[in-house]
Amino acid sequence: MTKESCATAAEGPTVRVRPRTDDDLTACVRVLADVHRRDGYPVNWPARPADWLSPASLEGAWVAELGGRVVGHVALARSGDGDLAPGLWSERHGGAPETTSPVNRLFVAPQARGHGVGALLIGRAVEEARRQGLHPVLDVVASDTAATALYERLGWERLATVEQRWSPTQSVTVHCYAAPA
Repeated sequence: MTKESCATAAEGPTVRVRPRTDDDLTACVRVLADVHRRDGYPVNWPARPADWLSPASLEGAWVAELGGRVVGHVALARSGDGDLAPGLWSERHGGAPETTSPVNRLFVAPQARGHGVGALLIGRAVEEARRQGLHPVLDVVASDTAATALYERLGWERLATVEQRWSPTQSVTVHCYAAPA
């Protein structure tokens, strides 16, 4: 893939993956709200969704377009506090957690599913992580069974399933994954 990727489903429209721009944030928040209403992702709706899509640890972000409309998003970040997968991958493979890059903020509009959008977005993030010499990892809440199925279909290795405390009153079960070698 290149900076911009395209794929066509067997009998469907072309999906285009490209770097996200600031002008895309409004559309991304709109899609994220649709996903949250339907699937509960993110588990806790952020007070400032556009800021949530652009954390300080952000290394890159991409959007998917279908029919000229933004229908998906993915980000790549630096490993930070609260990321479980980097430490688990490091323990298992002997590298430092800093040699990983968490894939996060992945979502696809409900009406755009079935066109390979999620796989294309993940592929673009993985490509960038590897270009930087980093190993892609991610954490996903166990209740997000569609995302879990996608990662496993793409060959990602489940490193562990753990309970993570998000606040004094909220504990969440999280699956930790690493991209295939």
